[in-house]
Amino acid sequence: MPHVVVPVLDEAAALPALLASMPPGFTAVVVDNGSSDGSGDLARAGGALVVDEPERGFGAACWAGLVAAEPDDGVVCFMDGDGSLDPADLVRVAGPVMAGDADLVLGARRPMTRGAWPVHARAANRFLAFEVGRRTGRRLRDIGPMRAARRDALLALGLLDRRFGWPLEMVLRAADAGWRIDEVSVPYAPRSGRSKVTGTVSGTMRAVRDMSRVLATL
Repeated sequence: MPHVVVPVLDEAAALPALLASMPPGFTAVVVDNGSSDGSGDLARAGGALVVDEPERGFGAACWAGLVAAEPDDGVVCFMDGDGSLDPADLVRVAGPVMAGDADLVLGARRPMTRGAWPVHARAANRFLAFEVGRRTGRRLRDIGPMRAARRDALLALGLLDRRFGWPLEMVLRAADAGWRIDEVSVPYAPRSGRSKVTGTVSGTMRAVRDMSRVLATL
């Protein structure tokens, strides 16, 4: 059954409920990327496999979780650990990959409230999805954080970005490799606690810079 990589940096407010909602058979791999609020200890208490990754960066945390996941030919999912996504939706995201009908499935976020997905973050994401479509011919609505693919195939993609360009690089390299890429709609709620990326303009701009670097090199 799938492993679920959850990169976290000070997400103690959201982790207990997230881990308690993990679907049966899905194993949480929480990657603590330098938390100071006890997120790692909370994750261990919640039954997760915890990986400590000292190199700061979203991609660094995701890569560490991917390496730690088992087995080699199994399905690995990724999702944010801030409470904005419901682990129950992992079943629909991972399902097509487990059935052999898709190689990469992305969860296209559907905001549940007005403030769940700020306008600046949504606009940046729309631009990135447009760029992916222009370059690859794949029409996507979202370069979202909930996704699923097979571990061995992901390792073989040779992902290099260790910052916020990681999600975009995965999609671009998968498209170049001829992967079957699909989307399913997933509800998107306001996050728990203080936002460090999409909830702030500066965080969104940092993510856009990282993803622009990926666009320039691929």
